[in-house]
Amino acid sequence: MTSTEQTTLKTGSWELDPYHSAVLFTTRHLGISKVRGRFNRFETSFVVGEDGLATVSATVHLDSLDTGNEARDNHVRAADILDVENKPTLTFTAHEPLRISEDFEVTGDVTIGGVTKPITLEVEWGGLQLAPATGDNHIGFSATGSIKRSDFEVATGLPNAVVSDKIVVELDIQLVEPK
Repeated sequence: MTSTEQTTLKTGSWELDPYHSAVLFTTRHLGISKVRGRFNRFETSFVVGEDGLATVSATVHLDSLDTGNEARDNHVRAADILDVENKPTLTFTAHEPLRISEDFEVTGDVTIGGVTKPITLEVEWGGLQLAPATGDNHIGFSATGSIKRSDFEVATGLPNAVVSDKIVVELDIQLVEPK
């Protein structure tokens, strides 16, 4: 259920707290088990305007893929799957500025290589909290969505029976209030 209660945030550019944020993914292997991983390098842009609306974008560095298995990670980064040499990043840009509320959707474009497709993320507002150690206000979000690797020409030779076409994306993002 979506809340219509609006949250007002300080205007300006909120800074990513990389120590309390994560970009995670899940896919099925052989249709019977889930393989989970993360991307260790990513950046976000979250800017709140005078109107209270936030513009959002992000970049994920695909070579930072980490499933906890170095041999598998190197294979996934190679030309026959992610091809990080020619497709180094995944970018996301929200279609329009957002009004933050308890639960909401963000629709935007994902680009990998030269291919751009829309995605809708279901977002849960985590709230605003003062960090006692620094005295800074932090905000948090969790978001989920999914993409199809075939839409982005990723691992086109890999049968869906081996690795699912559907990749579930989970984001846990914490941001620090502008000074």
